[in-house]
Amino acid sequence: MVYAVQMKQITKQFPKVLANDHVDFDVYQGEIHALVGENGAGKSTLMNILYGLYLPTAGEIVIKGESVRLGSALDAIRHGIGMVHQHFMLIPRLSVAENIVLGAESQTRKRGIFFDRQAAIQKVEAVSREYSLQIDAAAKVKNISLGMQQRVEILKTVYRGADIIILDEPTAVLTPQEIEELGEILKALKKMGKTVIIITHKIDEVMSFSDRVTVLRQGRKVGTIVTAEVDEKQITRMMVGKDIALGGHKETTAFVEDILTVRGVNLTGKQGKRILADINLSLKRGEIVGVSGIDGSGQTQLAEVISGVCRPDSGTVVYKGQDITRESISVRKDQGIAFIPQDRHKDGLVLPFSIQDNLVLGFQRRKEFCRGRSRINQEALKVYAAEKIKEYDIRTPSPLQPAETLSGGNQQKIIAARELSNGPELIVADQPTRGIDVGAIEFIHNILTERRNEGCGVLLVSLELDELMLLSDRIVVMNQGRIAGIVRPEETTREEIGLLMVGGTNVKDEGEGRDDEGKR
Repeated sequence: MVYAVQMKQITKQFPKVLANDHVDFDVYQGEIHALVGENGAGKSTLMNILYGLYLPTAGEIVIKGESVRLGSALDAIRHGIGMVHQHFMLIPRLSVAENIVLGAESQTRKRGIFFDRQAAIQKVEAVSREYSLQIDAAAKVKNISLGMQQRVEILKTVYRGADIIILDEPTAVLTPQEIEELGEILKALKKMGKTVIIITHKIDEVMSFSDRVTVLRQGRKVGTIVTAEVDEKQITRMMVGKDIALGGHKETTAFVEDILTVRGVNLTGKQGKRILADINLSLKRGEIVGVSGIDGSGQTQLAEVISGVCRPDSGTVVYKGQDITRESISVRKDQGIAFIPQDRHKDGLVLPFSIQDNLVLGFQRRKEFCRGRSRINQEALKVYAAEKIKEYDIRTPSPLQPAETLSGGNQQKIIAARELSNGPELIVADQPTRGIDVGAIEFIHNILTERRNEGCGVLLVSLELDELMLLSDRIVVMNQGRIAGIVRPEETTREEIGLLMVGGTNVKDEGEGRDDEGKR
């Protein structure tokens, strides 16, 4: 076998963190190689070194037998390396073709030098046909799906001549159908001789997509294995050093009280588009109600209406028997409603703030954290932060570390610690495990089921059907802003839920999904 990439004894030392510790990483030409590990294991750092975004503190990089120094992304591109980042690097107002050729534009002379838009579209369409990556080259990026945007990013790398393609968390924002399509795309690229490296947390995708797997833990290489020779449990054990059990520990409960009732809720977005249409649902104490649907079906807006981020045009939100439709977020927090938002960077954290400060955002005026009317009691805050860092296993050298320097999983733990440590009675969690590793997922699952068992109501929005099937007592399926059905996971299948997601009607609707005794 011929090596496409050899990274030898790579070390990367940041001021307070040793991100990579003498890591060896070898990838064969024409293989799909998965790079896995917990958040903070050093995966992204290692690939950012390969793409020229970081210089290693020590070590050597060999590309196709040639020792190279990659001082920038341009150096990497010249050596045939392309990277698709987790957060896509596309300009929404430009067309697909314009995004793909940006920096390598076709030009024509007509009283000066002008961008030849038609030539760009033709070139992009030719490349898309060559690699069977069908796109609409003339469409604006802002008008295409996330799955199609990722396809554009992949096309952008091959357009620039990449033979080695790095994908950072490629399925974090995709629907189940788009994930299957991505798998087929990667296998097609492999058949054409391309080398693919995937950074991922999702073990089922590792098993489906990859030929070999390299596992990192705490900045060090644990080992490289042939995917076909191991199972999911073995890979997970290598990642976290122990066996993992997802789904938490749900107990039989017999609560009968509705903690949340949503009645006739409608919401209109920009340009008059209907986002939520006549939403009716209820949630009991001691129950997890999952919310599923194709991304953009109104799930996030439903969570935001309940948590107070936005107000509906009409309808009511009733919490513990009281109408809270017009109450502020802070009032709802004080009443015991916790909210874990979908976008932890935009809505969950103030990234330049310390971990310590982020742990009390929204609660900083509580008397235990104040001296007098306005001064923060720094000593009390320090003690509280140390307690939560330990309890929630937030991995950091210091509570004063800026939140932006932590991995995604540790950032998510900060939000979970803040929202779930103040005795909530209702938890609204919008994709709380998105983009985090399997160890952090297990942790979040355990917290949610523990709170459920104690009598909390939990509304869980997730694009991961397997997660909803494991955790939910009932699943609300949304389609184009409406509730298409409410089902019990033990009485349905992924396929039936998928049919409801796209507007199918031949699935039994369980309504509010209650039995006479209110038991689950």
